[in-house]
Amino acid sequence: MIGETVMNVLILAGSNRKNSTSTKLCRYIERILRGKGCDVTFFDLYRQPLPFYCPDDDPQDDANLTALKNAITRANAVVLSTPEYHGSMSGVLKNALDHLGSEHFEGKVVLSVSSAGGAVGVSSLQQLQAVVRYVHGINCPEWISIGGENRQFDAQGEPLHPKQKERVARAIDCFLKMARSFPGATA
Repeated sequence: MIGETVMNVLILAGSNRKNSTSTKLCRYIERILRGKGCDVTFFDLYRQPLPFYCPDDDPQDDANLTALKNAITRANAVVLSTPEYHGSMSGVLKNALDHLGSEHFEGKVVLSVSSAGGAVGVSSLQQLQAVVRYVHGINCPEWISIGGENRQFDAQGEPLHPKQKERVARAIDCFLKMARSFPGATA
C-alpha cells in the first residue's frame, strides 16, 4: 500500500435490531476492510438512531445526524446494509438515506448488503441500488445477500458457511478495485 491513499470506507448498518444478522455481517466486512488497509467508520443505526426525516425540519442540532453526515462526507466509498423487511429495505435505513443526498454520494462506489429471513434479499438490494443511482453514487455490480441458514455466525463473528466467506471476499475485492478507480476515491 506504499504510495496509495488510504481508502476511507463508511459502513452504514441499517438495522433497528440489537442482534441483527445484517449488522453482524457488516462487522465481518469491517474486519476484512481493515485487514486490507482501509480506514473504516462504522455507523450503526440501532446504536445511533436518527430523527424522523421531515423536509420541513432541519435538525442541525442532532449529534447522530451530524456524525453520519461528517462520516459520509469523509468517506471515499460506502457500504449500505439492511435486513429485508416485506421485500424492502429497513425503515431506519430509508430514513437515513432520506437525510442524505447527491452531495454525499456523488462519485462514490457503494456496496449493497442484505440479510433476509428467506433465501436471499434481492428486492432490498435492488431498491438500495435504485436509491444509489438517484443520489449519483456508483453501484458496485457485486452485492452480498445472506439468507435462511446462511445467517449463522461463530463466536468470533465469522460466517459459519465457507461459501458465504468466499462470496464476501469476492464482493469486497470488486468493491475496493472499483472504489480506487473512481473520483470518489480521492475525496
